[in-house]
Amino acid sequence: MQWHTNLRLPEPAAAAPRRWRLGVDGDGRIACLEPLDQASRAAGADWQGDWLSPAGIDLQINGGLGLPFPELSEAQLPRLLELLELLWRDGVEAIAPTLVTCGVAPLRQALAVLAEARRQHRPGRCRLLGAHLEGPFLAHERRGAHPAEHLCAPSLEALHQRIDGFEDSIALVTLAPELEGAEAVIERLNALGVVVSLGHSAASEGQARRAYGQGVRMLTHTFNAMPGLHHRAPGPVGALLGSPPVALGLIADGVHVAPAMAALLQRLHPQQVVLVSDALAPYGLPAGSYPWDERQIEVRAGSCRLPDGTLAGTTLTLLEGVSRLAGWTGDAGAAIAAATVLPRYVLGETATVEQWLLGQPFNATLRWCAAPGQPLAWRRNG
Repeated sequence: MQWHTNLRLPEPAAAAPRRWRLGVDGDGRIACLEPLDQASRAAGADWQGDWLSPAGIDLQINGGLGLPFPELSEAQLPRLLELLELLWRDGVEAIAPTLVTCGVAPLRQALAVLAEARRQHRPGRCRLLGAHLEGPFLAHERRGAHPAEHLCAPSLEALHQRIDGFEDSIALVTLAPELEGAEAVIERLNALGVVVSLGHSAASEGQARRAYGQGVRMLTHTFNAMPGLHHRAPGPVGALLGSPPVALGLIADGVHVAPAMAALLQRLHPQQVVLVSDALAPYGLPAGSYPWDERQIEVRAGSCRLPDGTLAGTTLTLLEGVSRLAGWTGDAGAAIAAATVLPRYVLGETATVEQWLLGQPFNATLRWCAAPGQPLAWRRNG
């Protein structure tokens, strides 16, 4: 047994994070994980308080290496597999490939290509979870960069037109719950085990609170494309008070949400903030101008914008968001959990992080170091 000691696990809202010791067996798997007494000097490689975590889970990523997921074709499968290898190198274990609002035929074609890529999974590639359908049941006035011509009123007919035959390939759906017909769609998605997320919505506090009661379990890119947290109109974020737990998707680039507001959100809801990259097709490519449906997007300093200045996503890695959030809050453990542990709970995982780590390959986990005066940094173990 190879021992590692004096390490921390990402435990959100932990008043006094514990130190741990773990043992790696001859097959390279984590076979033992035990808390240390404060004064313990257990044998093993001393991590000096560094964090151990699973790799990242990204619930909102729209493409990469020039591939927009809604435009996938069979011919692009090799490029998609290349992207999954890049994501693995970037510390991401699994993604919910996000399909923004598009036509029915391209959507179904993309779902078919993703299903084939899922069948071709192998070690060293990021896993494809079920897709995240961001649209088309969105509020027109809050559509952001989504093309207006493909928005659709929520209905069971419109839903099944898009997902029939792919019900087991959908993990999340973002919609505006205040729209007429949305309640029936939410009920159907809940029955299918699909996570429903409020996003691109004009919902008031009351409408959002009702949606949480109906089974909406997440906010898509919190604060963006929804009413803000105003002192007289609290909106969807304010409606969280007293509601069932709702995951809060957060883009931690410092542009979509100001650092102070991101830090406030995590301080108020440390068990619910879930980092997402919201990366677009130019992920992994240099800054510049790129095609996006019939339009162009400009990529500068990791931000993507339409020609009119509308924010359209990022090209930042998920784990860069962890580093930035940790710098704004001073709570590295909570920031790490937001990208590696809490997304698993959104998807239905119930095990604690220590329970989940037992039996996992050590070389699939991450080590995080916060050197004095330096940004939080990570590397793979093994």
